[in-house]
Amino acid sequence: MAAPKARRNTTIIAALLYLISIPFLILTLIGNTHDRPVLRDTYFFKLDVAQIIPIAVANSGLLNSVARSLGLHDFYQVGVWNFCEGYNDVGITYCSPPRTFYWFNPVQILVSELLAGAKIALPSEVLTILRLLEIGSKVMYAFFMAGTVINLVLLLGTPLVMRTRWFSLFLSLLGGLSGLVLTVAAIIATVISVAAKIALTAQDQLNIKANIGVKMFAFMWIGALATDFAFLLHAAMGCCCKPVRGGGGKSPNEPSPEGSAKKPMTHLELPSFIRRRKGASPAS
Repeated sequence: MAAPKARRNTTIIAALLYLISIPFLILTLIGNTHDRPVLRDTYFFKLDVAQIIPIAVANSGLLNSVARSLGLHDFYQVGVWNFCEGYNDVGITYCSPPRTFYWFNPVQILVSELLAGAKIALPSEVLTILRLLEIGSKVMYAFFMAGTVINLVLLLGTPLVMRTRWFSLFLSLLGGLSGLVLTVAAIIATVISVAAKIALTAQDQLNIKANIGVKMFAFMWIGALATDFAFLLHAAMGCCCKPVRGGGGKSPNEPSPEGSAKKPMTHLELPSFIRRRKGASPAS
């Protein structure tokens, strides 16, 4: 009975891990889509351009005021589906409509708001970086969506592993796929956010600050790591922990519940009182 019990407990833990991962993955997907509690603070990175002209530049305060009057906002923050913008003293004033396979192009947004209708010839290095940013963002979006859907399927299908190891094998393959795509998506999001922070804050000519979204990072990594651990449990059940068999059959060496002291009857015998009467003489 130890093996079926261990399999049952492992199945419960795996289901709980999938159950834990799904809300965090959903928060990752819907973060930054609306100006609502929790959502407004869930973003990959946030650009602060309120003082984009350094103080060392003459008339920097006036220039920053002019930039704001022309349409430049104080901050821009990025999520999976869209970006939001706003002012430090007001908060978020606008969130772009959610769009599938969205990617944040800071040059396009800043030019459209600050220099409406202007054309800027960007160096080839910048164009290459923007192209890589676009590809990475689209792959990240697809992987987060696929991993969340697969985890929903795994949560519903996990109880099936109690019956046979074949289900464990199939679900472990799904779990491995989900863990892989979610981990890759989290890595891509981390690289993009950290690279944006380093690249944008390294410009001495511009006073741009960038902050990493702690909540978004916590949500996506909890979802990815919980999926990875659940996959390991499914893989373990594929080779260990015997499944629960139906029918309640007994082991051939298990003693009978009525007791093993009874001996099988080899031939029919008459009761003892009849044998005594048959052996007595007729005179008695």
